[in-house]
Amino acid sequence: MSISKVWFVTRAASGFGLMTTQAALAQGDRVVATLRKPEALESLQAKYPADKLLVTKLDVTKLDEVETALAKAKAAFGRIDVVFNNAGWGAIGEIEGTPEDRARSMVETLFFGAANVSKTALKYFRENTPIGGRFLQISSQFGIIGFPGAGYYSAAKAALEAFSESLALEIDPAWNIKVTLIEPGPFRTKKLITLPPHPAYSNENLPVNLYRQLGDDVVIDGSPEKAAKQFLKLVALENPPLRFPIHRDAIACARIKAKNLLEAADTYESWSEDVYH
Repeated sequence: MSISKVWFVTRAASGFGLMTTQAALAQGDRVVATLRKPEALESLQAKYPADKLLVTKLDVTKLDEVETALAKAKAAFGRIDVVFNNAGWGAIGEIEGTPEDRARSMVETLFFGAANVSKTALKYFRENTPIGGRFLQISSQFGIIGFPGAGYYSAAKAALEAFSESLALEIDPAWNIKVTLIEPGPFRTKKLITLPPHPAYSNENLPVNLYRQLGDDVVIDGSPEKAAKQFLKLVALENPPLRFPIHRDAIACARIKAKNLLEAADTYESWSEDVYH
C-alpha cells in the first residue's frame, strides 16, 4: 500500500491545477490547494474534510504570501511531498505590440512566482521525515521553442526551464529532491488573452497573423483530466525525468529543438578551433 502524499498546488482553481488536485484527493493523497480567490473551491471543500484538503489564498508573486502558505501546509499536514508549480497566465501578441505592464506581469507570475515557491519549499522538503520531495514545474511547449505571438510567454517559460535545470544540479543528492519540467502541448486549461495587433505587422502571411486568423478553430485536444493521471504516475517514479513533454505537439517541439541544436553544433564546430588562448 502506497503512503499518502501531501501536495502543494498553485493555481488550483482550474485546468491542470484543479484536475491534479482532484486526482490526488481521489487516490487518497492530501492537498493544499492555493489560488487567488479561495471561494472558487467551495464546492470541493464541501466534498473533502479539513484533514484531506486545505484551501488557502496565494499570490505567488508575493514572497510573504508564499512563505505563509507553505507554513500553513506544514502546520496542517506535518510535511509537504509534492510542489505542483502551476500558476500563470498568457497573452498572444507581437513582442512589439505587448504593453510593458502585461509583459512584466507574465514574467512575474510564470517565472518569479514559480521561483518563489521553489526556493521557499526546499527547506520544507529537507525537514521531511524521511527527507525528500518532488517539484513538478509546469512549463510549456512554448518553453521548448519560441513561438510567434508568444514572445514574453515563451521567454518566461524558457527562464523557468533554465532555473529548474540549475536547481536540479544544485540540490544535494542526499536530500532526495527531484525536479521535473512538465512541458504540455495544447490542453484545454486556460484561454489566452489576445492583444490588439500591432499596425506594423499587417502582412497577413506572418505566422502570428495566421494564428490570429484561426482563432477558435485552433485544435486544442489535450485533456487536463487525463494528463493529471500521468502527473500522479510521475510522482511515483523513483527516478523521474528532468523534462516531460506531454502531447504530440510538445514532443514534436522537443525533437525540432534537439535537431536544430545538433545541426548548429555540427555545422559550426570548426569555427571554435581558433578562439582559444
